[in-house]
Formats: sequence, structure tokens, C-alpha cells
Amino acid sequence: MTRRDNFDELAHLDDVELYRQLAAAQRHTSRDLLTDPVTLARGLDATFVMRPHFKVIAQALAEVERGDYDRLLVVTPPQVGKSTCVAEWFPFWWLARHPRDKVAVTSYSDALALRRGKVIRGYIEEYGHEYDLALKPGSSAAQDWDLTSGGGVRSVSVGSGLTGFPVNLLLLDDPHKDRADAESPTSRQAVHDWYSSTALKRLQPDRNAVVGILTRWHVDDWAGRRLEEEGRLEEGGRWKVVHLPAIANPSKFGPDPLGRRDGDPLTHPKIRTRDRAALLAWWEDMKRTSIVRDWHALGQGDPQPYEGALVSEELLRLIRDPGGNVEPQKIAVAVDPSGGGRDTAGVVGGFLGDDNRVWITHDWSGVMSSAAWSTAACRLAYETDASVVFVETNYGGDMCELAIRTSWEALQRSEEIPKGKLPPLVKALRAKQGKLLRAEPVAQLMIQDRVRLRGLFTDLEREWATWMPTDPLSPGRIDASVILAYGLIPEANQGAVVHAPLAQRPSPNPASPGAASTYMRSITR
Repeated sequence: MTRRDNFDELAHLDDVELYRQLAAAQRHTSRDLLTDPVTLARGLDATFVMRPHFKVIAQALAEVERGDYDRLLVVTPPQVGKSTCVAEWFPFWWLARHPRDKVAVTSYSDALALRRGKVIRGYIEEYGHEYDLALKPGSSAAQDWDLTSGGGVRSVSVGSGLTGFPVNLLLLDDPHKDRADAESPTSRQAVHDWYSSTALKRLQPDRNAVVGILTRWHVDDWAGRRLEEEGRLEEGGRWKVVHLPAIANPSKFGPDPLGRRDGDPLTHPKIRTRDRAALLAWWEDMKRTSIVRDWHALGQGDPQPYEGALVSEELLRLIRDPGGNVEPQKIAVAVDPSGGGRDTAGVVGGFLGDDNRVWITHDWSGVMSSAAWSTAACRLAYETDASVVFVETNYGGDMCELAIRTSWEALQRSEEIPKGKLPPLVKALRAKQGKLLRAEPVAQLMIQDRVRLRGLFTDLEREWATWMPTDPLSPGRIDASVILAYGLIPEANQGAVVHAPLAQRPSPNPASPGAASTYMRSITR
């Protein structure tokens, strides 16, 4: 039937019948949008920008509503649209499907929770008629409003009362305000207590679900405690987790929800999905402008404990130095192959300066096969004109030496390295057995101002600032930097540690030229 034929047919209908058919068609179209919250948002709001990670979140939300599970945790970096999807469109979508349900929207502050509630109410006012949703007369309070169908929304801060308000859907949108709030044991415990004693006790037996959306701050934040106490769904626990780090790392976190490979960026509402360079640049800028633990907690959703680590973040910050006037006396690359229970190979470059310090200049570590890490080591050795590549015999020195020499020859055949360029000496070192015995002397060298960082090394610093002797594995970057220090200062591998470098006091003026040395002297007295 052509459009003209359809028009002619409608022209013969009386006004009542025409209205009935058009209304039925409109309801049919509107109901088609209720597949998931993101489909609804795209259908109703022309300004809604679709991105791949929204599809993943929408699927999980639809599974919650379907009853596949009743606990969902969505962890992403800040400002990627998760709250728009989960704390605004999702409640409206839920009410369109369950108009008699009660929804509680909570956040770290009344203002933020109230803002979410106002947006949801705005959707009711603008689109609710398409789903038989209408505000109850006299229900105009922004914080607590009801529908004529019996459902409603209450928007309160975490810690506030939900007395007298039965809850079918409980949303927690960023329950912690900031790092200071999340790192306060008192504040964290207040959130845990409120969730246990107040929020959960309002859930109804006929239908209930809890959805948390947040950026991570601390290992024992609200999300961390839930996973610790109730576990992940795939491990026999209760919580479905949608973890979307800024930079994918399935080798560490497991299969990525978007199917990304190691190093792939997360999509962003304000950057074109296929503009990989712009996405990488955005996340790299976030990484570069964040302190080490902020990047890994907020950007990667992977907060780490730092109390009790061998060295502090402050110490690592103080030993950063451009070192422009230092002359290299011996340039080296250190390699710690992947294996021993982990996938990351450590590839670190540096030199021994004429100031008798070890300077770390490069960190090319990553998830690599033996062919890949040996090639990376050769490329780094060529770039820095290193005279030696240190490898650890504990993990097969002969195998490492063969891999490096094979890669050097392959790079020469491809003319990436000139054929006349002699390969660096490959020297095998036998580090002390035991991860603590190996790492502790180098931590001591940092405290004694014998090791410096020629710039910011976010991942390497994070490993040093969070790894503790009780951890089952020592990370590849730590091991490679230990091997580098042992190779350039051999006595470090022989001497005893006077004391464990744990208690560290702040420098009175970290920006002053002699701050690092003054700081080192103060903490070794």
C-alpha cells in the first residue's frame, strides 16, 4: 500500500475511529522501545548519543529487570554517561514496565540524588502519557513523588532515611563523594552500615533489585565490601559486575565486556567511537594528570591497598628528576620475563650516572610473549644505546639470552637495526630467592637516594606503591627495576637491609632543590 493509498483509507474514517487507530499505533511504537533503557532513551531523546559501552550496560540492566540476577555493579571511569543511563533513564524505563513499583535513587549528597529525581520526573511529565504514567495530583515534591498507578520515586543521600518507603529498585549512584570520603574508615563504615541497616531493609519480597554505579576509590569502598562479602556471579556469588576500565586489560581483569584487547580504549560520549587516536589521547591525558593510585582506581576501576607498601607515593614523587646534568656511565636494559603465574613481562631501561645513582629512564613492560618481550628489549637497547641487557637466571637465563639474540638478528634482517650494529652484552643475574629479599634492598636504595626516576612512570610507580610483601606475586615492573639496580649497583644484591623502609615522613618543602636528599636523611635516622 502506498502512502497515498493509506491516506485515502484514513480519510474515510470518522474522527473517533481515526484517533483510536493512531493512538493504538503510537502505543505500539512506544512499547517497542521498552526492550532496554538505552533503546528507550534513543527512541525518545534525539540528543541521546549512542556508544558501544551503553549497549553493554543496557543489556545488564534488562537482565536485572528480567530477574536473571538481583544485584548489579557497574564500574566505569568518570564522565562516560553511566549515570545518565542507569540513574535517570533506567528508573523511568523500570516504571514504564512496572508502574506500581517504588524506586529509591541514592547518592553521596541530597543535591545529586535530587537532581536525578528531577530528571526522572521530567521524563514522566514529557513521555509518561505514552506509557500510562502520570504524576499523582498534589505529588509535586522534588525529593519524593508518586504516580497515579501506585509507583513512585524517592531521592535521598546515602545515610538518609527511607522509613515508610517500600523499595523494589534501589539505585546507588556514587555512594562516596571523593577520595577523602572513601579513605576515611569512619565514612566508609557509615555507608556500609546504612546500606545494611536501612537500605536493604526496605526491599520488598515480590520484586527487588539493587544496582550500584560508581567509580572506584578504595579497596573497601561500597563496591569492594559488597564483592568481598557476597562475591561475583561468575564465581558463585551474587553480584553481576560490568567492569569497563578506561584502557582494556583482559589479561588482568578477565574477558572485557566490549570484547576489547589489551590497550584498547573505552568509548566516550563526546568522542567518535572510531577515533581511536582521540580516545587514547583522552585517557592518556587522564592518566598523565592523575596521581598513580587515582588513575588505577578511577580510570581502571582497580583500587589497590597502599598501607604497608615498601615505598610510599610521596617518596616516588620526590625521586622524580629530569636529571639533565647527569652523564650516563653505563646504560642498560633489564628484563623480567612473563611467567611464574603472571602475564606481564618487565622491560625497564636506565643507566648508572656520574652521580653514582641508578636512573630509570624507560618502562616498556607489558603483556607479551617471549618473542615480543625480547624484541621490545632489543628495540629499547638500540634506542638507548645500551651496552648490556640484564636478565634474571631464576627464570632461565640461557633461554632469555637466546631469545634476545634471535630478536636482535630478526630486527637486523628487517633493517630496523643496522646490520653492522653489535648486539648488547646479555648478562644473567641471579637475584636473591624470595620476592621480599629481592625488592627490599632496592626500596632501601630509593630511600637512600641512590635510585631516581627520570620522569613520571605511572604503572611502575603504582606497582611499587601498592605491592606488599604478603602479595603472592611480585609484578614484572618491580622485578625488572630490581634487576636493573642489581646490575648497575651489584653490591645491592649482596648487602643486608638495615631496616624495612616503611615509616616515612613528609618533606617540609618537596619542591626545593635538595628536598629529596633531605627527605632521605630524615627517614633513615
